[in-house]
Amino acid sequence: MTTKTAKLLYWISTIVFAASMIFSAVGGLKPSQKSIQLIHDALGYPVYFIRYISIAKLIGSIAILVPGLNRSVKEWAYAGLFFDLAGAIYSGVASSGQFDPMMLFMLLWIIPGIISYYYWHKKNKGSLSTQ
Repeated sequence: MTTKTAKLLYWISTIVFAASMIFSAVGGLKPSQKSIQLIHDALGYPVYFIRYISIAKLIGSIAILVPGLNRSVKEWAYAGLFFDLAGAIYSGVASSGQFDPMMLFMLLWIIPGIISYYYWHKKNKGSLSTQ
């Protein structure tokens, strides 16, 4: 695989992953009744957590989109976004007491993140770049 292909796959997957995380965060910046019902009523998290996690997702999404950002900042951003998705799946299972097959839908959000992370490392392999 050429470096150009790796960069293209990196950017496509990164944009898709960041866009999905931003999309999931926007509704929580000013929590709607629907987000309060899901996160507070169904999962048991406090209402103030909705805005906090939404802002964290936005910051993480921006961090993975900024070229040349310090490597450790990007690593933490990817980790935080993956923790958010893993926490969402775990919270759904823990609150319902069973695995809902609809949670497999979360894989559609995780897969572009895994691809993005993989190709971010692949495109920087062997370079001294801080991207």
